[in-house]
Amino acid sequence: MSVSIPVLMKRLCLYNSLSYLFHLFPSPSFALSFSVELNLLKAQMVWAKARMRLALSLITVFLGISLADLEVGFYSNTCPQAESIVRRVVLGAALSDPNLPAILLRLHFHDCFVEGCDGSILVNNGAISEKNAFGHEGVRGFEIVEAAKAELEAACPGVVSCSDIVALAARDAISLANGPAYEVPTGRRDGRVSDMSLAKDMPEVSDSIQILKDKFMQKGLNAKDLVLLSAAHTIGTTACFFMSKRLYDFLPGGQPDPTINPTFLPELTTQCPQNGDINVRLPIDRFSERLFDKQILHNIKDGFAVLQTDAGLYEDVITRQVVDSYLGMLNPFFGPTFESDFVKAIVKMGKIGVKTGFKGEIRRVCSAFN
Repeated sequence: MSVSIPVLMKRLCLYNSLSYLFHLFPSPSFALSFSVELNLLKAQMVWAKARMRLALSLITVFLGISLADLEVGFYSNTCPQAESIVRRVVLGAALSDPNLPAILLRLHFHDCFVEGCDGSILVNNGAISEKNAFGHEGVRGFEIVEAAKAELEAACPGVVSCSDIVALAARDAISLANGPAYEVPTGRRDGRVSDMSLAKDMPEVSDSIQILKDKFMQKGLNAKDLVLLSAAHTIGTTACFFMSKRLYDFLPGGQPDPTINPTFLPELTTQCPQNGDINVRLPIDRFSERLFDKQILHNIKDGFAVLQTDAGLYEDVITRQVVDSYLGMLNPFFGPTFESDFVKAIVKMGKIGVKTGFKGEIRRVCSAFN
């Protein structure tokens, strides 16, 4: 008959106490019987602990894994070269496309804001594909993720998810733009849904600051995260298509957005003339479009924001305070640093709606479900 561990422990404590008495008052015949009983009790204790460990192991394998969280170094045993492979692919692609850092960073953001960070934006499943949504207009970088996946499948078949590749590629892209280096928690699994209708609530360039705050809040992100992730516009470009309303139809009578610095307005209208080519692209950060820094925050404060949503960050009391917190004379010697806080925000974003354990799958090809 099996005996519980607590009962065995009580018996073992009692026997240990009696053992002390037998040393004081020895009885050879009883001592032999006592020794046999004590050894048997210890053996039962060892067996009971072993059964407990086995039970816990089974629970971990069959149940607990569904509760798994992301962790840094998730592939250290199953595919130790995973991160170096992604880094090499990103570096090679960046040599021929200097805009790649912004492209991969944007891809990560757009993936996470629909169905969570699960690689759903990568899938080609016909007209309903999520990537076809208007909110994803201009998102690129799919071929880079696919190239990294092909190398990973050759090295470690069926191990590394496409959603993790997106997160790792964004990290490496930021580093290439002289941004902060940071560790990416991994262990995401790929989603099994890709539907453009699910992307209807993506943040848009015409959204008011309150709408933006609400959309970010729905994803578990606060006003500070909104400012920091918007500051990722420090690298990259936008199309004149997204500038037309701000420049030529913001106020009645075809007036522009009054928050645009008067010295900056002619520059914008020259680059994006009314009824001109809407596909012409211009830097979102006027002074350092390929350098990851906080110049974009200075632009926002001084009226040199290119996008309406960026300018709106200085029209709201809460987000304005966040912007100013990184621009003080004593920053970064005292107070938060933009780089460290950005890392916290993007890692937090990278955990939105992740699928782990038995949820989702590990796609063999990123553009198709298994």
